[in-house]
Amino acid sequence: MNLRIRDPRARELALELAAKRNTSMTKAVIEALESELKWERGRATLAERLAVIAADLRAKAGEGGQAVSKDEIGAMWGGGQNDA
Repeated sequence: MNLRIRDPRARELALELAAKRNTSMTKAVIEALESELKWERGRATLAERLAVIAADLRAKAGEGGQAVSKDEIGAMWGGGQNDA
């Protein structure tokens, strides 16, 4: 099967990739698409990544942890209640 790329920019990119990999345009395009799809399939959403981070922090805190107030956070960063 022949690969037909009508868009000049897409053709230019496919030719460049094929030349760098010393392969055919068809093989270069297939490999590039497979690579992108592999990345997309493995990519987690921001919410999923944050949930993993939150679970990790909860596990590290252990039992008996407590919430930190805004004032306590400010104090950790060197700020006070009356700072403007």
